[in-house]
Amino acid sequence: MTRIDALRAVYDRLDGCAVVTIMGAVAAELQSIGHRPNFFYLQHAMGLASSVGLGIALSKPSLPVVVFDGDGSVLMNLGGLTTLARYRPSNLLHVVFDNESLLSVGGFPTATGTCTRLAEVAAAAGVPRTACANTIDEFVKEFSAAQDARELTTLVAKVDAIGPAALVTDLGLLENRFQFQRYLHTR
Repeated sequence: MTRIDALRAVYDRLDGCAVVTIMGAVAAELQSIGHRPNFFYLQHAMGLASSVGLGIALSKPSLPVVVFDGDGSVLMNLGGLTTLARYRPSNLLHVVFDNESLLSVGGFPTATGTCTRLAEVAAAAGVPRTACANTIDEFVKEFSAAQDARELTTLVAKVDAIGPAALVTDLGLLENRFQFQRYLHTR
């Protein structure tokens, strides 16, 4: 499964959600499908997408929040999983695209290619609901179930280690920030 195909498969389910992406390929691919004011492309903050998503989820408990993260970013900030588990926002879905590499910064392998299972790590940290998906059908099913469950969920999607030709977005960082801030103020 490719990350962009997974994003396309759930794109229509992102209406009405605050969406936070980690830097690099995830942000570039989501924007290539179509930018929306409820999308925030977190740049220059590897490892912190789940923390930003948590803050939004806690401050806006009636707003569904979806975080699109990467395995390298989660491994960089494993403490983020314990913090998610501690606060358990029922409106947060944490999707981790696991391509077993640091694709956006050179393609170096991560520990998920050898021994680390991020869904098990999230469960051990106390995240109440975890799931894994290896195919588009599994991903859509688990994504939909997580949104319907209204319970903190970490969904690990195993994806191919391929990405866009360019890892930048066309939207300026400040414009994205202000657009997203205006979106949050209306919710």
